[in-house]
Amino acid sequence: MSQTLEQIAQTLHGTDKKVQLIYAFNGTGKTRLSRALKELVPPEEEDDEGGWLQPPTPRQKILYYNAFTEDLFSWDNGENHRLEIKPNRFTHWILAEQGQDQNIIANFQRYADDKLTPSFEHDPFIDDDGVGDVDPFSAVTFSMEGGDEGGGEKFKISKGEESIFIWSVFYTLLELVVDVLQQPEAEARDTNQFDDLEYVFIDDPVTSLDENHLIELAVNLAALIKRAPLELKFILTTHSPLFYNVLHNELELKKKGKKEGCYLLEKNEDGTFNLDTKHGDANRSFSYHLYLRKVLEDAIAQNTVERYHFTLLRNLYEKTAAFLGYTQWGDLLDSAPGDKQEYLKRIVQFSSHSNLSGEQVRQPTTQEKQTVKLLFDNLINNYGYLS
Repeated sequence: MSQTLEQIAQTLHGTDKKVQLIYAFNGTGKTRLSRALKELVPPEEEDDEGGWLQPPTPRQKILYYNAFTEDLFSWDNGENHRLEIKPNRFTHWILAEQGQDQNIIANFQRYADDKLTPSFEHDPFIDDDGVGDVDPFSAVTFSMEGGDEGGGEKFKISKGEESIFIWSVFYTLLELVVDVLQQPEAEARDTNQFDDLEYVFIDDPVTSLDENHLIELAVNLAALIKRAPLELKFILTTHSPLFYNVLHNELELKKKGKKEGCYLLEKNEDGTFNLDTKHGDANRSFSYHLYLRKVLEDAIAQNTVERYHFTLLRNLYEKTAAFLGYTQWGDLLDSAPGDKQEYLKRIVQFSSHSNLSGEQVRQPTTQEKQTVKLLFDNLINNYGYLS
């Protein structure tokens, strides 16, 4: 049935689902939908300029990330190639008040390159009383640290790297929110800033990302959502089939009736919209298993296997086992040479969603990377995959 975006926002607002995942083509109205939902749960205070992405204040109920978020950042292409930060309450709060700059840098390097280093700049300014002061986070520059000639020189990063950096700012805040809200007793929390937060709306954080970064981002976001308390609702929209499918599978939205939280948003010629429940396995809709196979093949061929590739390998085993009618995906390991239980232990260890223990966050060894190749070859060679 045709609806306005405001009516669709009402539908999303009225559900008790923890996660609602929406696929829509670019230009359909995802960003406007996020604004429509925001109007249903307004904060007590008026937005200032750049207020589309504000820190939760007591009584604020929604936090959202959308296309306007990148407008908080713009390049000064002068000699120093600075990514300037438009004055706004969000970045001042997360950077100056919460001191999250090092966590932002760590998250950025996690998705980009651990040698690509952001440095926050401190510009002087004059306040309304004519008193000199320093804006501690007015811009950020990027340099490649290392022993190569020219190391440390500031340069303009790619659009994909810029998207990763801006997402890392928001994701760092989201990690902080989830960590705080995991304490069920409000009086025992480190801060009460998030007590009334009800919704997180995330619209397409994957623009310009390559497939490897996109998959890793989706896997980590899904793990964070799983850690979040039930009362915090997530609405996720995307135009990327791959991003949709990774979230769909990582969040297990097809199980136990959860598919009711998966939608396809379409725009009609008359300017109205349809929000239809997306039935069936998303893998069949978007060939997710073929993406997994290609990403794993490339990582093995280029010797770039990382921790999250174990998650992708496990997903590929799970989808193959389900298609072939196996009760347990581990049964497919029977045809692999070696110790089945050791393989199971290794895959489960590296595909765990927890990032808390030091053993789990370490990168795989050379031998463990070879295990990925061995188990990938076992699946491709023994279970009916076409060459």
